[in-house]
Amino acid sequence: MTTPIIALFNNKGGVGKTSLAHHLSAMFAELGQRVLAADLDPQANLTSAFLDEDRLEELWSGEGPGQTIFSAVRPLKDGTGDIDKVHIEVVAEALGLIVGDLTLSTFEDELSQQWPKCLDRDPRAFRVITAFYRAIRDAAERHRASVVVVDVGPNLGAINRAALIAASHVVVPVAPDLFSLQGLRNLGPTVRTWRQEWVERAAKLPPRLSDMPIPPAGTAPVGYVVLQHAVRLDRPVKAYRKWVERIPEIYAQHVLEQPPRPGVSIESDPDCLGLIKHYRSLMPLAQEARKPIFQLTVADGAIGSHAAAARDVGRAFRELAETVSRKVGLAIPART
Repeated sequence: MTTPIIALFNNKGGVGKTSLAHHLSAMFAELGQRVLAADLDPQANLTSAFLDEDRLEELWSGEGPGQTIFSAVRPLKDGTGDIDKVHIEVVAEALGLIVGDLTLSTFEDELSQQWPKCLDRDPRAFRVITAFYRAIRDAAERHRASVVVVDVGPNLGAINRAALIAASHVVVPVAPDLFSLQGLRNLGPTVRTWRQEWVERAAKLPPRLSDMPIPPAGTAPVGYVVLQHAVRLDRPVKAYRKWVERIPEIYAQHVLEQPPRPGVSIESDPDCLGLIKHYRSLMPLAQEARKPIFQLTVADGAIGSHAAAARDVGRAFRELAETVSRKVGLAIPART
């Protein structure tokens, strides 16, 4: 089976996308999957969630090729060659990381310029547009990954287009507010357009590149995750309810191109993968420890109510990881 590459994407920032990528990657590993997390966000927030500043400084100032995703694609940007083999940072035994890099933003113009040239069967254009896919695929094979989780920035630019083309699946984090729902309205048509345009371009792959791996036509929607919702008795508070109630309709209409489904709530919507609380009091502990909330220990300050809340987070993310696994065809380990 082809390794699923799951991108987490919403063009509205601040919905908890990177936190979701961090926690989902770690939970997949806890469930027995071999996981590759890929940070394709030029802000490199997923990388900073995993690694401390000392290690980041080593990687960002390293002399060796391929220490970060940018150094892997830099030969293409500079016109000196094709991609370098990207470094895999071992976060845990079953969890590897393709390290993000703020300099990745300088690759945006190159990706934008080469996109239309694929229609002219330009070999260099295809090498540039498929750079992320080929770097991820090679790293996944070396890591023996069973699943790849990709974090991207909150925009509709050329970097995200290349990242979404590289992905086989997309999970959409949403928050129950007007801005996040507007992001859904933008995201659905844009991703469909990118997918359709890539199909058109892939058909024009030059024969001389026939052996080069390119992304298949895909990027299938997996569903959405409601994040950072305020809760009272495990239910969204009244102030957020009107936005929560609109999520299934807007997701179906704008992401799936399906008619509205009257009476469908997020609790009954098969496209709702899960509801994740914010757990604000635990986030500083997790950020300081560079680990997901559910891995916090007494030594990290997770005692008393914090320890109980960390266990709740673990249960929520286990359920989410199992649901996503079923959706993308991963084997689900038996509960122990």
